[in-house]
Amino acid sequence: MVILDIHPGQYKTYVLTDPIANTRLEVVPERGGIITRWQVRGQDLLYLDGDRFANPSLSVRGGIPILFPICGNLPNNTYTHQGKTYPLKQHGFARDLPWTVSDSPPQDGITLTLTSNNQTYAVYPFDFELTFTYRLQGNALLIQQSYLNRSPEPMPFSTGLHPYFKVSDAEKPQLQFDIPATQLTNQINQTQHPFSGEFDFAQEEIDVAFRQVARPEASVTHSGHRLILSYDRPYATLVFWTVKGKDYYCLEPWSAPRNAMNTGEDLTLLEPGAKNEIWVKLAIN
Repeated sequence: MVILDIHPGQYKTYVLTDPIANTRLEVVPERGGIITRWQVRGQDLLYLDGDRFANPSLSVRGGIPILFPICGNLPNNTYTHQGKTYPLKQHGFARDLPWTVSDSPPQDGITLTLTSNNQTYAVYPFDFELTFTYRLQGNALLIQQSYLNRSPEPMPFSTGLHPYFKVSDAEKPQLQFDIPATQLTNQINQTQHPFSGEFDFAQEEIDVAFRQVARPEASVTHSGHRLILSYDRPYATLVFWTVKGKDYYCLEPWSAPRNAMNTGEDLTLLEPGAKNEIWVKLAIN
C-alpha cells in the first residue's frame, strides 16, 4: 500500500511511501514535475543539488528532470518549422514549468499534467497535453507517459528523462555497466568510438550517446545493488553523462538524438488528435 502525503515548503512536495517495501518517492510538480528523491530500503538513489533547486532562475541539477519537446541542445538554440525560426533552449521547457496534479491519482502513485499555454506557444507552436504517472511498485519506479497532440497539424517532438544517480566521485571507477552497444558518439566533439563497457573517469567530462542499442534495457552495478533501466519504444538513444568531481552519473533514455528537431532523425511526428503512451522503468535488484 502506497501512502501519499503533502509537505509544505518553498515548493509543495508530494511524498509517496510504501512502508512494506520501504520505498519513498518525492515529487515537486511546480518545479517541472520533477522527482527529487527516490529511496529503496532507506537508501537515496538520486543526487540533488539543493542550492540550484532552491533558485527558480536556475535549471535543476539532480533528481529526474523531464525533457520535452527536445533532448539536448540545438545549434544556436533554434529550429525551423514551416519557414519560421523558433528559439528553444537545451532540453526544452517541460523541466521548468509548473505541472498540475490530478485529482484522481492511482493507488500506487501520482499523476501530473502539463498543457500548452502562451509561454510554450512562443517557442513551440503546438497545442499539447502531457500526462506523467509516477508509480511505486516494490523496488521499482514506473514512469508512465502520455503525449496528446491537440493541434490541427502533425506535432514533432522528442522526449527523454535525465536521472541523476548518486555515487561519490571516488567510487565511479567501481561502477560496472551493462549497456548493450558496441559504439558510442562523443557528444562533445561528435566523434565515433568503440565501446567495451568501461569509461575513463579521469576525463573532466564524459558526454556520450549510444545510438545503436541492441535491447531496450541497461544496468549499472554498484555497492551490491544493480540498477536496471528499461524502457518502451520510441526511446532509441541512451546518453551517459558525468562530470569529474561531482557525485553523480546520468544514464538518460532519449527518443531522439540532439538536433532532431532540425534533422528529423528519430523525431516523433504525432498526428492531429493522436496520443502516444510510453513508459520508463527503474528497478533495484
